[in-house]
Amino acid sequence: MIHSIDSNNPHFKRIEFDSGFNIILAERTKTSTKKDSRNGLGKTTLINIIHFCLGGDPKDSLTSSKLNDWTFNLELDLNNKKYVISRNMNNTNSIFIDGDYSDWPIKPKFDADTGKYFLTKDSWRKILGLYVFDLPIGLPTFNPTFGSMISYFIRKPDGFLHPFKQSSSQQIWDIQTNNAYLLDLGWKYATEWQILRKKKNDLDAFKRELDTGKFSGFMGNIGELEAEKIRLDDKAIKEKEKINNFQISEQYERIEQDSNEITQLIHDETNQNIMDQLILDRYNSSLEKETDADYEMVSNIYREAGVNFSANITKTLDEVHNFHVSIVENRRDFLKSEIERLENNVFVRTQNIEKLDQKRSNLMQILKTHGALKEYTQIQTNYYDSLTHLNDIVAKLDNIKNIQEKSNQLKIAKQKLYQNALIDMKERTSQKINAVRIFGSFSSTLYDEFGTLSINLTENGFEFDIKIRRSSSQGIENMKVFCYDLTLAKIWSEKYRNPGFLIHDSMIFDGVDERQRAGALQLAKSTSESAGFQYICTLNSDMIPHDDLDNTFVLHDYVRRTLTDATADGGLLGIRI
Repeated sequence: MIHSIDSNNPHFKRIEFDSGFNIILAERTKTSTKKDSRNGLGKTTLINIIHFCLGGDPKDSLTSSKLNDWTFNLELDLNNKKYVISRNMNNTNSIFIDGDYSDWPIKPKFDADTGKYFLTKDSWRKILGLYVFDLPIGLPTFNPTFGSMISYFIRKPDGFLHPFKQSSSQQIWDIQTNNAYLLDLGWKYATEWQILRKKKNDLDAFKRELDTGKFSGFMGNIGELEAEKIRLDDKAIKEKEKINNFQISEQYERIEQDSNEITQLIHDETNQNIMDQLILDRYNSSLEKETDADYEMVSNIYREAGVNFSANITKTLDEVHNFHVSIVENRRDFLKSEIERLENNVFVRTQNIEKLDQKRSNLMQILKTHGALKEYTQIQTNYYDSLTHLNDIVAKLDNIKNIQEKSNQLKIAKQKLYQNALIDMKERTSQKINAVRIFGSFSSTLYDEFGTLSINLTENGFEFDIKIRRSSSQGIENMKVFCYDLTLAKIWSEKYRNPGFLIHDSMIFDGVDERQRAGALQLAKSTSESAGFQYICTLNSDMIPHDDLDNTFVLHDYVRRTLTDATADGGLLGIRI
């Protein structure tokens, strides 16, 4: 149980608690105005301070700069011994311990500055897990934790939305594992379910990476990928053979250039021969048509024209005739000379062309049987590209087959886990019945209806649910939380190690009908006293259902501290924050 809460700051209102039923009352005075509020009196702050002293994160609640250097002290029973726990807002990683910790598995360390002994936050939570919930020290991930389970006994402001969720951001595995532990069910199966769930998520993430990463271009099923593998394998073999048979000519580029130059020379020589041959043909034709000058023909022409030649003129015609004969002879000699020259040129070029062609043929034979280094390099590059592509396909095939194999293994493991969990649940029938009966008894006290706490197993793990007829209002939803928390407190009160308390903020009574509110307060009182645990709740004065409380139940007898809005220092902290 919790004995007291105080602080090193003198403004703080020290609170001392008794066993059984305890009320912290927030009261609006007659002199206060509508602008005053009890929301700032410190009811929720009180719960946050308790969490803080039990190793909670101050960032979740205590964030005001006005609390700098405040130390909060929590006096409580732990493992049947009394301790005072102190934690400073400026040194949140050190929790100072005053009490007998000689048998603790984790020993506090001495702080020379304060002369006190302390534990780190993590070590302190491990000690609390052991002595509050009998939780083994050193459990791996996805197991029950003190921080999660204690929040069912000290609900935070966002923990009243659902009976099995103590936080709006609580993950499914945490809900399953911690509730199973608190209800004395096979919580280790819930842990194993989460491990399988994690493996499935990792496998799905790897599959997405496989589809979007470097393998994204290789689409298709296993059959299509295997066909592509065969094609690439054959292609790589052919390229490898080509590399093995490839002969490199160190002067390949030079030979290729020489071959091109010879080809150009052959073209030039051939073109020139064609031109000369055309001229030859023309010269030969001219030579054939060239005839001697006919003296008689000229004389007959003049006679027919009626011209009589004198002896002098006849002499002149002879000279003209001889001149023409000379010209014809000279022309014939020129044509013969040019023909001979051109024929010789054509002959020489033809011979040269044959030599060039032979040389080019030899060079082409080298080019045919040998390759250039850059060509060899390109062939190698193509081969290695094919190998890379092939290896990627093989890798994707292996990954897909591995994913399928692991997926099948997970399905088998999930089924096996489900079967084992069913057997374990059957063996824990008495624990399940006990929880269902306790909850049903509490709910029927409030609503004259036997509420149903259902605990089921599916292939995805534990499923918890609560049903109370007419459960449409927020008030009834809050009472589901109330009855479930009270059920947990009752179950754990029977264990050697247990929290020893249940704490509720006043918001659990928001929207609850006065009759059910009175029933809840009386039920909390009777159950805590009979079961031997401490119940603490904060309550607004106008929420007290005076007319519906039993005449023997004087609620004000259980008020441990009244917080008021009458003055600025009337709240828990004694200051406004």
